[in-house]
Amino acid sequence: MLLVSYDITNNKTRTKFAKFLKKYGRRLQYSVFEIKNSQRVLQNILKEVEYLYKKKFENTDSVVIIKICKSCKKKIVRYGYAVNEEKEVVFF
Repeated sequence: MLLVSYDITNNKTRTKFAKFLKKYGRRLQYSVFEIKNSQRVLQNILKEVEYLYKKKFENTDSVVIIKICKSCKKKIVRYGYAVNEEKEVVFF
């Protein structure tokens, strides 16, 4: 799993970046996305940030990509709405 967090000043760039990340994962909070990890997905995100978004960033903008290992995922604690996101719902 990857966690991608961003703080982008320009509204247009921030909106485009959020739409870009939505292709790969789901939004946890306004500027935090959870993305299923694969080397291909990570490389796609890194290339897109490097070649398209990096030149649009201002000095105060930031993007942080955190790789979370499989054994670490068991240590993630969720509260509130985030708890419901992890449960599988089965209807009969």
